[in-house]
Amino acid sequence: MPNPLSLRVLDAVPDGLLDARAAGLADLLGGPTLIHLPGRRPEPLFVSALLHGNEDTGFEAVKRLLTKYADRELPRALSILIGNVDAARHGLRRLDGQPDFNRVWPGGAHAGSAEAAAMAEVVAQMRERRVFASIDVHNNTGLNPHYACVNVLDSRFFHLATLFSRTVVYFIRPQGVASIAMAELCPSVTVECGQPGAAGSVEHAFEYLDAALNLAAHPEHPMPEHDMDLFHTVAIVTVPDRTRFGFDGLAEGIDLALLRDIDHMNFRELPAGVAFGQVAPGCDTPVMAISEDGDPVGDRYFEIRDGELRTRRRVMPSMLTLDERVIRQDCLCYLMERVPVDHWARKDQ
Repeated sequence: MPNPLSLRVLDAVPDGLLDARAAGLADLLGGPTLIHLPGRRPEPLFVSALLHGNEDTGFEAVKRLLTKYADRELPRALSILIGNVDAARHGLRRLDGQPDFNRVWPGGAHAGSAEAAAMAEVVAQMRERRVFASIDVHNNTGLNPHYACVNVLDSRFFHLATLFSRTVVYFIRPQGVASIAMAELCPSVTVECGQPGAAGSVEHAFEYLDAALNLAAHPEHPMPEHDMDLFHTVAIVTVPDRTRFGFDGLAEGIDLALLRDIDHMNFRELPAGVAFGQVAPGCDTPVMAISEDGDPVGDRYFEIRDGELRTRRRVMPSMLTLDERVIRQDCLCYLMERVPVDHWARKDQ
């Protein structure tokens, strides 16, 4: 049996894929799989799905796209990466002991791993094929709107992003993500499609992939200011391993009791003084915040006042979740600030 961590490369849709569910892909494919399909325009659209095994909207949207074009020529060549099928078998973001499949791309911290080697090979093949655009499809575990992310302030990236949503987030951390690696080759975005199974998520992702597949070229003109709401991720907030946390109030053995509905704060511009939860006496650093430059900035954004963890300044969180496993594996949330129109317009000249 081949090494499940090696990349499989196919030039046709394998039998059974269009009828498969994410949980069955480990048996069908055996590991991460890159599928190259020809189309009328030779420069391919690259689509990655299931980099996190519990986020299946991208895979379902890809199936719908392939079904639409099953009996006709694709308008553009299409390359599809199906990622962490082993985690998908169990409905998990990643398995214990696995690196995150969206942190192992070139530039990430897991350069020596088999997963990183597989993703480096994906990038090499897409470079050789002169990839046209890259779309990485994800879900959230908390309540979030549908939005797109870019890693470069550039008209072509903005236009590709706003084809999905007028809400666009610019970030350069975490590193090792697919969209940053692919941005070296072509306009590249990550699209966040709400929670898995949410009504309309697969349809929205499918319509977006279909629209991108039919693009003849990337618009070069500057993005009109009224067509996009742009936010900048300024910090990643994590819960240190030493902090014992939960959602059921302070109790013995709990350092941080987060609000039970904390994910309702996502994409809301919060003023200073908003509480994220209660903090036990003696717990001086219940969360950590790291800037995009890698600097600790927790004191800039949070304070402990009256026994509560509160915002120190106006911020907008995203990806707040009630899933304790995801918080441990990834983060509590990201903090964003609105980017003034004149700022990104200058960058986009």
